[in-house]
Amino acid sequence: MLVTTQHRGTPNVMTNGFNMMVRHPRPLVACTMGPWDHNHQALVETGEGVISIPTADMAATVVDIGNCSGADVDKFAEFDLTAVAGAEVQAPLVAGCFANIECKVADSSLVAPYNLFLREPVRAWTDRSQTQPQLFHHRGDGTFTLDGPTIDLKERMTKWQYLL
Repeated sequence: MLVTTQHRGTPNVMTNGFNMMVRHPRPLVACTMGPWDHNHQALVETGEGVISIPTADMAATVVDIGNCSGADVDKFAEFDLTAVAGAEVQAPLVAGCFANIECKVADSSLVAPYNLFLREPVRAWTDRSQTQPQLFHHRGDGTFTLDGPTIDLKERMTKWQYLL
């Protein structure tokens, strides 16, 4: 995924491969981001940002975004990305991504010991023109898995029917 921030009027985007859902039905999303990441200070100071979910056709760009720092490069210009204003946070959405999730930091107590930000989504956007987006998932070693067929087993989830 991509993470955007806006710090002192300057937008930035970074690649983030270390993230997870923390709870439901009111979700939190955990993202690991250390002080070596240019977005870290922006997230600490502003308490807000956007999680952008790119599609597989953007995979090479996502990797390239992760190979440079926003301290040295205007990544929106360098990678021909279009920043789109959100509704709830100052950080930009990334046009062309399947989804953009505006978030606010909900808990920063794990930042100092673990570089872990717990973020609460406050608004979500999807690109409705992408009716069958193919997403990709980092495997932690420079390889990626592409989405495949979906298996619908909702009727079997008898313990969790209230979530459906």
